[in-house]
Amino acid sequence: MNADKAVWYKSTYSQNQGQCVEIAQLPALVGVRDSVHPEKGALAFPRQEWAAFLDELKGQ
Repeated sequence: MNADKAVWYKSTYSQNQGQCVEIAQLPALVGVRDSVHPEKGALAFPRQEWAAFLDELKGQ
């Protein structure tokens, strides 16, 4: 994953509480990183896996 050119954004639910993650939509992946320490790297998930994860969260 080339995170250098990614556009990162925080959830509107985060409300600047300091415990947030940032998400980047990439062509085949979704990047996830710590918003407080973005220099520590990011995780990358296939888009289908990320969608399944979000579906599980919505179901709870």
